[in-house]
Amino acid sequence: MAKALLLENPHHETDALLRAVGLEVERHPGALDEDELIEALDGVSVLGIRSKTRVTGRVLAEHPQLEAIGTFSIGTTQIDLKRATRGGVAVFNAPFSNTRSVVELAIAEIIALNRRLTERDRALHEGRWEKSAAGAHEVRGLTLGIIGYGNIGTQLSVVAEALGMGVLFFDVQERPALGNAKRCRTMEEVIRNSDVISIHVDDSPSNTGLIGASEFAQMRQGSLFLNLSRGFVVDVEALRDAIVEGHIAGAAVDVYPEEPKENGGDFASPLRGLPNVILTPHIGGSTLEAQYEIGQFVGNKLARYAQSASTDMSVNLPRISLTPSPASRFRVAWVHRNMPGVLALMNQTFAESGANIAGQILGTVQEIGYMVTDLSSEIPPEALDALRDMEGTIRLRILERHPRH
Repeated sequence: MAKALLLENPHHETDALLRAVGLEVERHPGALDEDELIEALDGVSVLGIRSKTRVTGRVLAEHPQLEAIGTFSIGTTQIDLKRATRGGVAVFNAPFSNTRSVVELAIAEIIALNRRLTERDRALHEGRWEKSAAGAHEVRGLTLGIIGYGNIGTQLSVVAEALGMGVLFFDVQERPALGNAKRCRTMEEVIRNSDVISIHVDDSPSNTGLIGASEFAQMRQGSLFLNLSRGFVVDVEALRDAIVEGHIAGAAVDVYPEEPKENGGDFASPLRGLPNVILTPHIGGSTLEAQYEIGQFVGNKLARYAQSASTDMSVNLPRISLTPSPASRFRVAWVHRNMPGVLALMNQTFAESGANIAGQILGTVQEIGYMVTDLSSEIPPEALDALRDMEGTIRLRILERHPRH
């Protein structure tokens, strides 16, 4: 029986989806380092991870039997996508499922920082009654600057505007403004003119160190800063300096350059102990609703790939899905280098061996091609051998559609 390995505790709904297509499911509660992962992947064809496990080129080279990877998160930089693609390993993520959870946390933190709720809460827990309006503000009428106007940034824009905030945004891609939000030509234009700045960029390495001492210096005196995107985006030492100096009035941070691999691990940060600073342990998408949706979404993608070779919503292979013909008995899924004439070569191989094609679809993305072919006849072994040996073949999978009893 083919096996799936799930790391870092994705929602248990995933297990049922994978078992339903014949996969044996094994779990490990935390992340694994490179050597541990190499050892754990023996006999595994489907791998599920979250954000802390890194699937390196070495891991992929050691396990050519691995067919698919699902990351129960938005980002995919923890996976060597180039090596996965060259090996014909399908990769899936969850680009939409936790959007609302992140937005609600950002809104809650914007209000909490403006009202200095953490300080009032701490005082009462320490037995001090400090009823005062000093430093407390409504969010209505303030300007929110959003850096990164993708799935999360756009929804945050809409909710913030409903609270009476003005919205400025910057994104490296051309994105239409929603509601009354205004697009700025540069990031600097956003941060100079906003009372609250919230970062929602993707995990591209080009975003490393995006916000540092220079950017904090350009922000308005007394502004607030949020980072719920990626830990490597912000220079946390520079953020600490800006808060200690009083230039930044408060911050909320959910992601860090270095994070413990498991719950209970030691956490160190120069932001600890600062006033009006909210630190959360990478929980932007950690609501029960979001984790259920992510488990459903990624689990379904992995299950469909295992069962029917569908690459719908794959981040690295051509996205194709073929509805099987009632007459189909076998499905041939072929990942290959994108070269002229491969469709003709495959069909010639089937024709010469007497195999009958019941359905077929081909997709290409740059140098990679992916073809799914349904056959209503037996597959002669010589045809499979010819396909495996064909120039450009990367991965060949055979799925039996109607097993004979």
